[in-house]
Amino acid sequence: MTNDEKNKPLRRIDVEVPKRAMIMAAGFGTRMRPLTEMLPKPLIEVGGRAMIDRTIDWLEDDGVEKIVVNLHHLGHLIEQHLRKRKRPEIVFSQEDEILNTGGGIANALPLLGDGPFLVANADIMWLNGPTSTLQDLSGVWDDEKMDGLLLLHPTVEAYGYSGMGDFCIDPVGVLSWRPERELAPYLFAGVQILHPRFFKDVPDGPFPLTDLYTRAIENERLHGMVHEGEWFHIGSPDGLAEAEAYLRERYAGVRKR
Repeated sequence: MTNDEKNKPLRRIDVEVPKRAMIMAAGFGTRMRPLTEMLPKPLIEVGGRAMIDRTIDWLEDDGVEKIVVNLHHLGHLIEQHLRKRKRPEIVFSQEDEILNTGGGIANALPLLGDGPFLVANADIMWLNGPTSTLQDLSGVWDDEKMDGLLLLHPTVEAYGYSGMGDFCIDPVGVLSWRPERELAPYLFAGVQILHPRFFKDVPDGPFPLTDLYTRAIENERLHGMVHEGEWFHIGSPDGLAEAEAYLRERYAGVRKR
């Protein structure tokens, strides 16, 4: 049995994807400048389609009914763009200041309901493996054991990524941080399921989600699932070019997401 097989949590067959989701779209996109001086990063097109639309398409396909999008930098352009969509329902969480990843979600909690919800970053692109990534992630979710469930991707197989990875994972899916100065086998792929209790007793204002990851790791309440499709980090012009080249080569002009 390979390490990936050992670290593959059991999936439920009778799975339902959470009906509510959030897309993180408030950032400045500094590494994409000068492009993002006039265009918010979520609206950058990959293969002829805006990144945020690709993410919403996946969410819609798997039955998500309501999506919260947080806004700050050039947020009015994102709002104008998304108001053209007929479905799913999209609402906006305006941030007068950047609230960071944790503060941004905490600020939007009243719009996300009382149950577990999906969160996706706006600067990634993923392709499904043999089955739906979101359904697989939802099938692993265990409300009794988890406060957060992160989609992971093998560090050395990620397009547009040159970092050291983020996490190690044990045979039952419990996560731990990458040891200092070591290459972690998995990176956080920018998609996750979180429960509102994950945000209990958080501070007001900006704070990073990694603070809450650390707390959940200490309590063995942060789990992970390894993604089986392709994954692209589009945080820089090089990452964008790599994703564009992949799509051109693989699909030879046929529009895919």
